Amino acid sequence: MGKIWSGASAALLFGLATLLLGSSFGQAASYPDKPIRIIVPFGPGGGGDIIVRLVGQELSKRLGQAVVVENRAGASGNIGTEVVAHGSPDGYTLLMANVAPMAINAAVFKHLPYDPVKDFTAISPLAVFANVLVVPPSLKVHNVSELVALSKSRPGGLNYASAGMGSITNLSAVMFRLATGANMVQVPYRGGGPAVAALLGSQVDAYFSSMPAALPHVRSGQLIALGVTSEQRSASAPEIPTLAEAGLADFNAVTWIGLVGPAGLPDEVVTRLNRELAEILRAPAIIEEMTRVGAEASYSTPAAFAAYIRSENKRWATVVQQGNIPLQ
Repeated sequence: MGKIWSGASAALLFGLATLLLGSSFGQAASYPDKPIRIIVPFGPGGGGDIIVRLVGQELSKRLGQAVVVENRAGASGNIGTEVVAHGSPDGYTLLMANVAPMAINAAVFKHLPYDPVKDFTAISPLAVFANVLVVPPSLKVHNVSELVALSKSRPGGLNYASAGMGSITNLSAVMFRLATGANMVQVPYRGGGPAVAALLGSQVDAYFSSMPAALPHVRSGQLIALGVTSEQRSASAPEIPTLAEAGLADFNAVTWIGLVGPAGLPDEVVTRLNRELAEILRAPAIIEEMTRVGAEASYSTPAAFAAYIRSENKRWATVVQQGNIPLQ
């Protein structure tokens, strides 16, 4: 039989529940009342890092609290992503969700220390950007055909940088090799920033960089862009052809980033952050700045973003299987 509560006990329990609920509501209503930390699971200088710092500055102004961007690189984004997956769902530790740790890695790693679908609360996407195949001028190639021919002429092939095994930069190169037969060997780095630095130093021969990370160096002449990985040319650099135009039919591999928190993030916190991000990402000045650095602002509801993350997990699992990518 169930326990029978006395009138006094029931009144006491009701009062306690009301107090707790009122406290919870008060906390949500006053959010945020201290600095917010956004974990970027890659090194500084990559495309996602650039965009998050831009958005973080605006978010700080709108929320009246500091928004601190913290880089936690390693394991193709898994280390920083795990930090947030196992963090407190209070809205003060958030994650720059990236296509690699949130979609690709589930198909690449045997034992992922988090579930990209179950362990997070989606808030909103932030940006989408094409990757761009770039080489140093010292390589003396100016188009895809010349790059492929050079790779086949060298016994050891060419070395290409990646932002980590299983990253979109890695899988873009895998798709490229499958489509062209290029002889290329991966050299993984701890994020996009170090990979670009290695390319600038001619330590590697090629890199499928994010557009924001590569574009300044392309414009300065330090790197040569051979093609973008999106279906259409980028509005940020319309002079760069797509890889599809270079003969790689249906080539499409774009990077997306967004903002998520740990599972169980209060609805009030999610709603507040989503509302503020919507205003930021619709602002003409932000759209213009993102276009300038090579990105396209992207916004949706939390539910739509969660559904997109699920669909991306399925899509990249297929690519990994088709490419015979070895499990890590």
